[in-house]
Amino acid sequence: MNKTSSRLLTGFKYIYLVAFFALLAGFFHPLITNTSFDSVVIGVLVLFVGLAGGVLLYKAATSEKKREIFLGGGFALIGISLFYIFQLTGRV
Repeated sequence: MNKTSSRLLTGFKYIYLVAFFALLAGFFHPLITNTSFDSVVIGVLVLFVGLAGGVLLYKAATSEKKREIFLGGGFALIGISLFYIFQLTGRV
């Protein structure tokens, strides 16, 4: 695989993730109700924080040297994402 197609494939993966998270965060709800897209943007950001935590936990499982750092960072980011979800739903 050459360098150009590898970059194109990597770019497509990130565009796919953003589109999937936007749909998961309720992209069509503001279109139907004529409200702002602020909640969709915040929802996408919360999902990316959780995804980053999951990636760090995966790195902890595959890394030998920095396992504790990855575990701590991964669980911290997932906890932050969970806190944001509770804050957005008004349970805090």
